[in-house]
Amino acid sequence: MTPPPNTSAAVASAAVADPGVAHRTRTRTVQLLDPAGRPLVGSSVTVEQTGHDLGFGCIGFDEVHRAGRRLAGKPFTAAEEELHERLDALWFDLFDTATLPFYWGTFEPEEGKPRTAALRAAAEHFVSRGARVKGHPLVWHTVAPQWLVPKPDDEVLRLLRARVQRDASEFAGLVDTWDAINEVVIMPVFTKDDNAVTRVAKTVGRVGMVRLAFEEARAANPSATLLLNDFDMSADYEHLIEECLAAGIRIDALGLQSHMHQGTWGKEKTLDVLERFGRFGLPLHFTEITLMSGDLMPKHLDDLNDHQVEQWPSTPDGLERQAQDAVELYSTLVADPRVQVITYWGLSDHGMWLNAPGGLVFADGTPKPSYDALRGLIRGQWWLAPTTAVTDDEGRVQVSGLPGRYAVEAHGTRTEVQVGDDAAEVAVTVR
Repeated sequence: MTPPPNTSAAVASAAVADPGVAHRTRTRTVQLLDPAGRPLVGSSVTVEQTGHDLGFGCIGFDEVHRAGRRLAGKPFTAAEEELHERLDALWFDLFDTATLPFYWGTFEPEEGKPRTAALRAAAEHFVSRGARVKGHPLVWHTVAPQWLVPKPDDEVLRLLRARVQRDASEFAGLVDTWDAINEVVIMPVFTKDDNAVTRVAKTVGRVGMVRLAFEEARAANPSATLLLNDFDMSADYEHLIEECLAAGIRIDALGLQSHMHQGTWGKEKTLDVLERFGRFGLPLHFTEITLMSGDLMPKHLDDLNDHQVEQWPSTPDGLERQAQDAVELYSTLVADPRVQVITYWGLSDHGMWLNAPGGLVFADGTPKPSYDALRGLIRGQWWLAPTTAVTDDEGRVQVSGLPGRYAVEAHGTRTEVQVGDDAAEVAVTVR
């Protein structure tokens, strides 16, 4: 019997019903054809999401450590391997974009001997599992190599250019997004240590340093996405961006750090930051998010590094607050179409910056309420789980959800389609 015409067959994700992100939803029509090119009418189709266009990221520093240990022939204990595997599974169950550490001083502690192999192995680990990888950063005054300090300024600049060229080129195809330069606002006036990058920045200037980083990285990898990244959300950062754009520097995206050790920004400040930096018309990457699950750092500290403690435990109230803060922040960011990547600065409490309880997972690999809350959004409310629909009288089915990759399966044939701004109909031949 011929099935009745079905002209409204559609697949819609839960995101459509979320008024906060419904405007980011896109729909694409897929027509299923048999090998003779005839529409498959009334066929059962399963559609599921396989990836987000919007990057949900986290650092992958532990994988670099793991690769380094293996390359050095220093095996892990069975307990260490088990914990790493547990954390690795939690990482991939939530995130799809890894930030890897290319701090010059630790990447190349001895001149001419960069730790390329460990970083490459870590990058390959993430890329092989379908994740995107960003390098952080190519130019920064902090964690600069000490062997650079005694060299004259012209040699420092030559070596800095060479470093950017070498690593942007060496990792092209694996690492195609970079924080080209980090924390430029404070760079020429930094006084916490004696480093050669701050010294040359005083002469070259902020715009000159940005130009160096972007032009050398762009020449080494023309297809790379290059960010200007900073923690300073004041007007000083806005002025720097204005000066760089006026100087003709091509910035692909703006990196906005948000380490919230002293308390969450809240929705009002987050929206203010989005408006002030969104006005430049550049994609926004929230590059470094940290939310506390314990007591907050004292408000009077201007430099977070001044808060040095041996232990900083989570608290029941802090765990609940962290989950609530995570939901509010991520919901606010996902609702803004200018935001392209959201990166959390550490999956686990183990090795967390400043010993802070900022991880989404306890040091033993147990998820905190914040992890579960974010997973409920990223892989739940904003994710299309396997859904069945029936093709209409022209063999068509509509795939609707947040921009990303979706798999369409019928009669044993599975095809991946992209849902986004391209609304052109896709024809799929079912074998």
